[in-house]
Amino acid sequence: MKQFGLSSKERIKSKKEFDQVYSKGEVLFSASGKLKAVFLIDRNSGTIGVKTAYAISRKSGGAVWRNRFKRLLREAYRLNNVLMKDVCENRNVNLLLVFSSGSLSQENSKKIMLKDIVNDVVDLLNRIRMKL
Repeated sequence: MKQFGLSSKERIKSKKEFDQVYSKGEVLFSASGKLKAVFLIDRNSGTIGVKTAYAISRKSGGAVWRNRFKRLLREAYRLNNVLMKDVCENRNVNLLLVFSSGSLSQENSKKIMLKDIVNDVVDLLNRIRMKL
């Protein structure tokens, strides 16, 4: 498997998994408050690894801005997912993780760049890793 890949098996797709994350999961905000992560650590699941999703509210901005933001979030996670994969495999846990915008919206950030998001994603991943 590629080191920096993000396959479809690593994405949350089912309504059941989304409901689990939002009902039983914990919420973390990045240090700057730009990003929010809702995560659920499942130790009893048969699967081991990390599954992610990216949910952006319609209130955050127009469709083009939201799609770009999701694409940048996926890329920032894809480049740094090694931080989580190894820890989850070593501790035999399944991590369900949903990224969304905290205070970031089209109104306060017209043109969003990858460098604006990467540090916040790494911060969230490190804080989640400490809770594992």
